[in-house]
Amino acid sequence: METWLLMLAGGFAAGVFGSLLGLGGGVLIVPLLTLGFNLPLRDAVGVSLACVVATSAIGAATFLERRIADLRLAMFLELFTAAGAIAGGLIAFALDEQLLAGLFALMLLYVATTMVRRALRPDPAEAAANETADTVPEPRNLPLGAGGAVFGGVISALLGIGGGVVMVPLIHLGMGVPLRVATATSTVMIAVTAAASAIVYLVRGAIDPYVLGPTAVGVFVGALVGSRNAQRIDLRVLRLLFIVVLAYTAVLMVNRAVAPT
Repeated sequence: METWLLMLAGGFAAGVFGSLLGLGGGVLIVPLLTLGFNLPLRDAVGVSLACVVATSAIGAATFLERRIADLRLAMFLELFTAAGAIAGGLIAFALDEQLLAGLFALMLLYVATTMVRRALRPDPAEAAANETADTVPEPRNLPLGAGGAVFGGVISALLGIGGGVVMVPLIHLGMGVPLRVATATSTVMIAVTAAASAIVYLVRGAIDPYVLGPTAVGVFVGALVGSRNAQRIDLRVLRLLFIVVLAYTAVLMVNRAVAPT
């Protein structure tokens, strides 16, 4: 019972941070279960993907209601991310767990670096509060978007994240979509992408329901609390603290990757 309560609390923290900072909960759920509860990395990825499916509807529903997300673009790219997610789920079982830990550490460092850049040089598009999908030009470079979406799906399945770390830069920089709309569009895609790979993990028996239950409930409640209190918190301070957490977690994951088996 004590372990379940700790998982519930950890999931809650991951949900709050993820919703406040616009990150998928998987960035925190996988290290939490792997480093905090000694769950095998591959099993932690499976649980994380299932949690992402359960919680992504919150952000997606909000973005669609406010007409921020480009639904047509999301549906087009989702065909390719889902294919990549299924392929990534199959590949994950063929890779060494230490290699997966190293890949996850690189992903954490990438996210931390991106957050540092945003803190030092805010994107003007983030300030466009009234920007909607109906007011932006048509996305360009659809073949590039399709190819990148396959890669985003593979990364999502391998690391247990929603794929936003790949899809947001791809849609924003590669396809010329404003950052706010790109973030919303990526959020709408997350549930299907994560579900496609989660099915592979479920069939392989890599999702422990006793771990998934309390973690998913904690993440879901945390995401609700975070989304409703975002305006009351100084995100600049929170972002700096989170960068430190990400960097420290990346070091621990690197140590796990190079430790002798």
